[in-house]
This record gives sequence, C-alpha cells and structure tokens, in this order.
Amino acid sequence: QVQLVESGGGSVQAGGSLRLSCAASGYSYRPYCMGWFRQAPGKEREGVAIIVTTNGRTYYVDSVKGRFTISQDNAKNTLYLQMNSLKPEDTAMYYCATARDVCTLGDTKWYNVWGQGTQVTVSS
Repeated sequence: QVQLVESGGGSVQAGGSLRLSCAASGYSYRPYCMGWFRQAPGKEREGVAIIVTTNGRTYYVDSVKGRFTISQDNAKNTLYLQMNSLKPEDTAMYYCATARDVCTLGDTKWYNVWGQGTQVTVSS
C-alpha cells in the first residue's frame, strides 16, 4: 500500500523555523516528482515546493523563495521541507504528494498520492 506520512508541523512564532518530513512507503515505482503543498482555511491548495527526483531540480512558489528548502533523502525514502523565517501567512495544513510521470508546481492534478497533512501555525 502506497503511503505518505508527514510529520514535523507545530506552532512557532514569526521568524522561527520548522522542518517537515514526509516518509514514503509501498511504492513499486519511483515517482517522477515529489512536492509540498499547503492549504489555509478558506483558500485553495497551493504548491509550495517540488523536486524532480531524477535530477534534483527544485521549484518554489515566489512567496517562499529564499526561506524554504525542499530536499530528498533517497536512502530513507523521505522528503523534507526546511522552513525558515516563518511568517503568519505561512499558517496552513501542509501536505506531501507525489506525481508519477509529469508534474508542475501550480497544478495539483498531476499528483496521485497524498499524505494526511501536518499543521503549521505561525503566530505574530
């Protein structure tokens, strides 16, 4: 059974840091792309950062560039999101997802496996 399990969320003050982890298991194939998405109450889910697993190329939404870093540990089948200089507007449920063959940061339709999410709350 394919599964993604996120962890590392929590509550921090503005300017603080968190590192999210996403443990992948049960895959019979290597996803082409892995990514982090977030959804705040009343808003659509948006792509935060993605990584192409074959070449390590990364893409970020403009609002997190220079603050967030996505990375992968292939030996541990784990995806990470290091979040620094957090802002209240980063508050959301954060989801890990994988795409099998094609992916873009801005369209969730490519992602066929999703985790259950981990909450990040940033207070001012």
